[in-house]
Amino acid sequence: MSQRPIKLCVAALGGQGGGVLAEWLVEIAEAEGYLAQSTSVPGVAQRTGATIYYLEFFPRDAAERAGREPVMALMPVAGDVDCVVASELVEAGRAIQRGLVDPQRTTLIASSHRSYSIAEKSALGQGAADAAALIEVARGQAKRLVLFDMEALAQEHHSVVSSVLLGAICGSGVLPFGREAFEAAIGKSGIAVTTNLAAFADACARAAHADSAAVQQPAAVAATPAAIPAEARSPRLQPLLDRVRRLPQAVQALALEGVRRAIDYQDPAYAALYLSRLERLSALEDCRQLRPDGSSDGGSGERGLMEVVAVSLALWMTFEDTIRVADLKTRAARFARVRAEVRAAPDQLLGISEFMKPRVAEIAGTLPAAIGAWVLRSPRMSGWLGRATGGRRIRTHTVSGFLLLHALGGLRRWRRGTLRYVEENARLEDWLARIERLAPGHYPLAVELARAQRLIKGYGETHERGWRSFATLLARLEELAARPDGASVLARLHEAALADEEGAALARELASLATAAQPQAEGERLSA
Repeated sequence: MSQRPIKLCVAALGGQGGGVLAEWLVEIAEAEGYLAQSTSVPGVAQRTGATIYYLEFFPRDAAERAGREPVMALMPVAGDVDCVVASELVEAGRAIQRGLVDPQRTTLIASSHRSYSIAEKSALGQGAADAAALIEVARGQAKRLVLFDMEALAQEHHSVVSSVLLGAICGSGVLPFGREAFEAAIGKSGIAVTTNLAAFADACARAAHADSAAVQQPAAVAATPAAIPAEARSPRLQPLLDRVRRLPQAVQALALEGVRRAIDYQDPAYAALYLSRLERLSALEDCRQLRPDGSSDGGSGERGLMEVVAVSLALWMTFEDTIRVADLKTRAARFARVRAEVRAAPDQLLGISEFMKPRVAEIAGTLPAAIGAWVLRSPRMSGWLGRATGGRRIRTHTVSGFLLLHALGGLRRWRRGTLRYVEENARLEDWLARIERLAPGHYPLAVELARAQRLIKGYGETHERGWRSFATLLARLEELAARPDGASVLARLHEAALADEEGAALARELASLATAAQPQAEGERLSA
């Protein structure tokens, strides 16, 4: 039996209908006179991997002529797959990494949209995979590439991505099955047949012309600054806008977003405080020391000090506390977004359960500063609160659950008196003071210190880990200010701190610095 089976591999995330797609393909193959075998390896939860469906098809008449049934594999083998189907761009990259996509054999059919993994979302720094680089790899690795935004097409037709994937498989011509068999499989399911057939037809047409159509690249972000309005939405906000317009041109757009964020977080007076802090640094831009080639002495990038501080200051001043979390969870926009994400119809009831487990530190941080500090100092009170604050499930679609979080979010008018605000405000002022002291003599180092604020984010244990790393960098500032390459070293330490939550990469960098400093110190002692 010299004829080989047709081999197809599908990688689909949970909820994207990979199992339905595999069942359709088996049904189509059998209707077209093929023997079909399908196996699957489930992925793990929380978007850390897709479920892999592997299918092989063999002509029934060829098996009958040979007088025996073909032996089919249970799992794909690198370099031996005719078609790989991926429901998301990174899953296509994973298939390529496993060697399933061969330049001489494999047609790669994939959606260009992104469903970000937990690792990407929880990364301390920029954890998202480079979509443009993935597309270039896919273009160079596959014999033929069929790539477009299948999720958007499914939404356009109020369908599901499995129907679009089936249409792309049909349109690519990788399987020797007639289109009528594909459409019959969708019709036989009896579920949303009209919309699924419409999505199938559109995807089929796009896949058929994939060779002549250019692969769509991710849209580039416009680099032109946003225009600053002349008038504010409200007369009471006009003084804030006027102050923004008096700032240097390069920082105005960033400062305006910072003002909007501060108002949303607290009130106009808080936005005025944001601008006052930013205005303190205006004179420091005159301290900028550039090399003859115009580049800054460090890894600070193209932005100047005020631009970096405008972003970092806005993020720090709008830190996430329990009040902020409760406020965001009870906004009408969030309920509308969740309804859109789950595609709930207007007449359908939607329930949302919030799983919350506040620690003693979060509870104390929401209390008035003196009381919160006393709670943390008291082992008895902390122990009692720790036992009383186990995991809670709050249903915000109920009146009681919504009012509970809404009341907590309403405490923002008293936020300035809470322990968490007092602590964060003191840390923030110390950070600004260090920047002001560094900038006159060590401008690039001051810029890197401003950028290092990225380490401080989130709440709870995430915030504590970030603050520990940030405090470690602060402890090295005096040492780095004495080095000509202090800014680049701080940038390297900053990136190491973002590499992992445990701080292992930062510890290695600090150990490397200490090791490198020993011969220099020994040489200085000998020369003395």
